[in-house]
Amino acid sequence: MDLPKPITGPAQRIILHVDMDAFFAAIEMREHPEMKGRPVIVGADPKDGKGRGVVSTASYEARIFGVHSAMPISKAFELCPGGVFVRPHFDLYVQVSRDVMEIAKSAAERFEQVSIDEAYLDISMTGDYTSARAMAAALKEAIRNKTGLTCSIGVGPSKVVAKIASDYRKPDGLTVVEPGSVSGFLSSLPVGKIPGVGKKSRGMLHQLGVRTIGDLSRIDVQELTALFGKWGAVIHSLSLGTDDREVRQEEGYKSISREITFENDTDKKTLLVRTLDDMAMELHAVLVNEHLRFRTITVKVRDEHFLTRTRSRTFERFCDDPSLIRETSHGLLPGFPEGRKIRLIGLRLSGFEPKGGRQTTITEFIR
Repeated sequence: MDLPKPITGPAQRIILHVDMDAFFAAIEMREHPEMKGRPVIVGADPKDGKGRGVVSTASYEARIFGVHSAMPISKAFELCPGGVFVRPHFDLYVQVSRDVMEIAKSAAERFEQVSIDEAYLDISMTGDYTSARAMAAALKEAIRNKTGLTCSIGVGPSKVVAKIASDYRKPDGLTVVEPGSVSGFLSSLPVGKIPGVGKKSRGMLHQLGVRTIGDLSRIDVQELTALFGKWGAVIHSLSLGTDDREVRQEEGYKSISREITFENDTDKKTLLVRTLDDMAMELHAVLVNEHLRFRTITVKVRDEHFLTRTRSRTFERFCDDPSLIRETSHGLLPGFPEGRKIRLIGLRLSGFEPKGGRQTTITEFIR
């Protein structure tokens, strides 16, 4: 189906966020129809509850049991021992992602892919929210026709509103929030719907009597900054729907990254290392499919006190060896402060060149 074409003329700001539904699990069920309707859990091998690593994606049937992404796989097995546990097939996921993103990119003047399964589109030149809704509906249909998968879409005047709206009616949802409806839409939603407000943040806000986004919007911002530092001012602005970030149109990849917020803060090195390994597999699949080599590896951690730090290593030569990604990320971990539990860990590759010529392997970097 052809997507509606943008019109020209004065435009109000209209941002669309497209988010694939349980992406990895949905692809596995598409490939294996016998899994449909069953709780599918993509991630590390649970080894009868003794496995290490985390859940990458859980189907909606698995989420009924309390299973969700970034949960330790041992906990997922405990909650859902009858689930279908599947090791991820990142090469396939990246190929499907490419199909999705090509369709999405054709619908917008500016397009920003932010992960393997989600993207922002600036569709301001549709002219109004009625036309934006029609474009969003057509985009959903085009993605379904091409991939056999569903997505959820949110449309609003800012990135944060569009992202929260895309989650509002999952799966297979479409929610449009016009500027005059932002406060009414956000006000009654749980405060955890704000991107970046995780379990620990929610607990701290609950102690202040803040349970909804509306509650957060009414609290003194100075009280929030005293509790969270600069992050407090950020989440206060987001609670108002205020988000001036633009959709960044980029030609090619400047970096690719993956990050996970743990259900509970952790200092277990085995869990951190296995999580990095899973992310390394996913990022390497992107490299292979996009025919890229990198020079810089960055590990990011956010600790229990909400302090975020990064450590990087840049190599003299471009490479695409998965072993190098894993070993280097492991080596960067000890440089972070000891004695603090980690609530978020991330891995990023950057400094790209198109792949060509001889592949560089890990042995060439060992001195």
